[in-house]
Parts: sequence; C-alpha cells; structure tokens
Amino acid sequence: MSHFSNIKTQIRNLDSLKSALTDLGVDWKPGPQAVKGYRGQTRKAEVIIEQENGYDIGFSSNGVEYELVSDLQFWQQAWSVDRFLNLVTQRYAYHTVVNATADRGFQISEQQKNEDGSIRLVLQRWSA
Repeated sequence: MSHFSNIKTQIRNLDSLKSALTDLGVDWKPGPQAVKGYRGQTRKAEVIIEQENGYDIGFSSNGVEYELVSDLQFWQQAWSVDRFLNLVTQRYAYHTVVNATADRGFQISEQQKNEDGSIRLVLQRWSA
C-alpha cells in the first residue's frame, strides 16, 4: 500500500523555492492546493508539481521549513528523489544568498559553475 512521505529540507523561504524550481525548468503551481496521492489521499501544499500519472509532488510548510510531500512509489521525474532535492537545494541556496546580499547592497560580479557542479559566486559592493 502506498502512502505519502514527508521529506525534511532546509528550505524556509517560499520565494527562493519557487525561483529554484523555475531555474530547473520544473512546471509548478502555487498553493495552497491539494497534492493528490494514492486512492484519492491528499495533503495541502504551498507548491504543487503535477505529474502525468496523476500523483503530485508538493512542498508543504511544517511551520519551520518546507517538506517535500509525495507518494514516492509514484515518483515520475527526470531525476531521482535525492538528485531532485540536491538540485532544488543548490538553486534555493543560490537564490537565498543572492537575495540576502542584494538587500545589503551587493551585486554579483562573477559567477562560475565548476566541474563538480558547485557554483562559485563573487559579490561586490561599492561604498561611497
């Protein structure tokens, strides 16, 4: 029997999560909406990723962070669950850093994607 799994993340900012998913080319819908699972089960989520098989993926707030909510037996994405979460987390971190530093007057002066998949950012701020 299938059931929903809640996978904890370190994702706390909804806007950065949405930007990360968009960067990855993931077609998502804003919530709150119901994530559809096995035998008509549903869970409320703030971000929903519909799958062709009718079983959705979502990100739902537990009051502290956003958890990935899905019936993993019906996972139908280009990446495995682990790879998907790693990619989302990396893009989320990127947007979190860029947004937080922009609020403090920094701009990206250099950006490089390394062979190992990591991203190197150089930020600068001009002072008068």
